[in-house]
Amino acid sequence: MAGLAPVPHDSGVMRGRRAIAGGRRALRQVLSQAALAAACHNPVLKPLAKRLKGRGKPHKVVIIAIARRLVTIANAILKTGKTWRTQPR
Repeated sequence: MAGLAPVPHDSGVMRGRRAIAGGRRALRQVLSQAALAAACHNPVLKPLAKRLKGRGKPHKVVIIAIARRLVTIANAILKTGKTWRTQPR
């Protein structure tokens, strides 16, 4: 529903590249802004962003990966009903 899954467009100019498409545009924009902040300030997601950058991934790929991780975290919080903690107990 967020539209963060990579969609292949293998014919034409974008051969071999993937783009995100579909889903809710407003939600995708909010998640990308949250991912920008999380990549710099969240103690759990900051190492992930550094690791992806170290592998040579483009900036947009890193931000979308962080946004997807934020969706996973939000779903886990809603499912369990527990508050967010940086360290598990």
